[in-house]
Amino acid sequence: MSAAITEISNRVAQLTEELLRHIGLDKRHLLVMGVSTSEVSGARIGTAGSDEIARAVWEGARRVQDRYGYHLAFQCCEHLNRALVLERTTAEQFLLPPVTAVPVPRAGGAMAAYAFRHFQEAVLVESIQADAGFDIGDTLIGMHLKPVAVPVRPTDPRVGAAHVTMAKTRPKLIGGARAVYVLEN
Repeated sequence: MSAAITEISNRVAQLTEELLRHIGLDKRHLLVMGVSTSEVSGARIGTAGSDEIARAVWEGARRVQDRYGYHLAFQCCEHLNRALVLERTTAEQFLLPPVTAVPVPRAGGAMAAYAFRHFQEAVLVESIQADAGFDIGDTLIGMHLKPVAVPVRPTDPRVGAAHVTMAKTRPKLIGGARAVYVLEN
């Protein structure tokens, strides 16, 4: 692996760890990632997909996931209506019905295509409500987050040439002037 590719993998792992300092994730949680490998390489989104960059992102993301045990989903591009690639066991746990399509670099994106080939029994689902999200290259993952998304500002918002946005979610605060949000002892 080249130094630049190793750096991409390490940056993804570092940024994921940074996100996890803001929201604890475990086997009950889902993290969505949107990745433009084109943007990471410095090209315009959708114009220069890279299997090598996808592999680097995959390795960085999986390295952290293996330690914490949360579930990962990778968003496809708009040519597959931003469907998501995840493992069949994840779809079953979260009661997400699979749809039929196979992401490829020109319809789904390089990252989603890579994830589909490397997850253990990958499936595609139309939508999710993830607990946290990680967007590399402004791919617009917001539609796949739970309703109250809270931005997490990374210390350095870049992976390669791509801009990074991260978010955690929190439950809705309901009620009015008399509502109580923390149980007092």
